[in-house]
Amino acid sequence: MERVKKPRAKTNNKTAAPAEPPAGGRSLWSGQLRLALVSIPVQLFSAVKTGARLAFHQVDAKSHKRIRYEKVAPGIGPVDAKNIVKGFEVSKGNYILITDDDLEKVKIEARHTIDLIQFVDQGEIDPIYFEKPYFVVPDSKLAQEAYGVLRDALRASRKMGVGQFVMRGREYVAALKPCGRGLLLETLRFSDEVRRAAPFFADIGDDKPNPELLDLAQDLIGRKTQKFDAGKFHDHYTESLRRLIDAKAKNITPVDEDSGEDSGERGNVIDLVAALRQSVKQNQPDKPARKPRRAG
Repeated sequence: MERVKKPRAKTNNKTAAPAEPPAGGRSLWSGQLRLALVSIPVQLFSAVKTGARLAFHQVDAKSHKRIRYEKVAPGIGPVDAKNIVKGFEVSKGNYILITDDDLEKVKIEARHTIDLIQFVDQGEIDPIYFEKPYFVVPDSKLAQEAYGVLRDALRASRKMGVGQFVMRGREYVAALKPCGRGLLLETLRFSDEVRRAAPFFADIGDDKPNPELLDLAQDLIGRKTQKFDAGKFHDHYTESLRRLIDAKAKNITPVDEDSGEDSGERGNVIDLVAALRQSVKQNQPDKPARKPRRAG
């Protein structure tokens, strides 16, 4: 029986076309995620939405016109926009002028590369250093294999990659970790941007807590421990504000849904033991209903 040769798929050496951006997403950065000699083309997308919270403008109460601010110099008056430059205050009222040419001289070269220079255990970096999250997406079909290897290796070793990169003229330190089927990059604050905690807690005493209170608190924590679900939490202030705005737009008096809650005065002094005991009691699991006895 004669074999029929299957036609070979046509191949070329051209780089695969970049992946289409997710619906509603826009790439903020694209470049190479580099580990030693391995480079993976990737794109960064913001992992958080802006505009979820409401913002107000300052408006004239009589005309309902928006307030605009005029740029003025003390003792001189309004200043033309073309005469406004950047200045750094070196002492009270004394400024060093910085021109665009000055900034160009110190501009960091955008190499479009995230170099992973070390790895740390997950949970090793203090949460206070984390700044903003980004989804890291492979930039082509050809990049997915190496991308998947790095993702799974990080997950198996329970490590995060740490590196530096340049985005929009600014240098960042970043941590890279697995996120579902992909990777999440979080920019980190530099050490000189974070305050030391010790001075803020210096006046807190070292007294050991009452053992009974500690046991009750731990019992309560255990009863209320469950998996985190962000969907259970709501911005009640923003939701109330939206209802207020919608009602005003329709010339309706809004109803304060929380007006009847907690209307009594709260005492300044509480019995902590009694409060914890009552809290534990309220958070006891429901007992199964007793089965009715059979008639003998």
